[in-house]
Amino acid sequence: MRNTALILGVISGLWGMVVGFFAYGYTVLVDTVDTHVPDQDILNQLDDVGSIRFVSLLAPVLALVGGGLVHARPTWSGPLLLLSAAGMYWGFEWRFWTMFPITLCAIAGILAILAAYTKGD
Repeated sequence: MRNTALILGVISGLWGMVVGFFAYGYTVLVDTVDTHVPDQDILNQLDDVGSIRFVSLLAPVLALVGGGLVHARPTWSGPLLLLSAAGMYWGFEWRFWTMFPITLCAIAGILAILAAYTKGD
């Protein structure tokens, strides 16, 4: 169970980093385009830029840390992975590119919590 949680946590963290790079990059691109071309409405900015940027950084890092901690501290790892899944859902919403990291991270968190309370691996 711990190995599965480790693998799922790391994969979801890496996939979440890709989604986070694009989300953060899009917000920066819109700010840059609006600065250089103020009269044209070329791109639309997201509603809550600060939250998107915060989640783009924090949620994938929580998934990677949670995945890495599964063997040593599964009781700490599970909540980190579940918090990462919740952060990705809150920040990026449920879309085609986000459903995989959210689901993998949530499953990894559940498996990490179960691994903490079961004997063996």
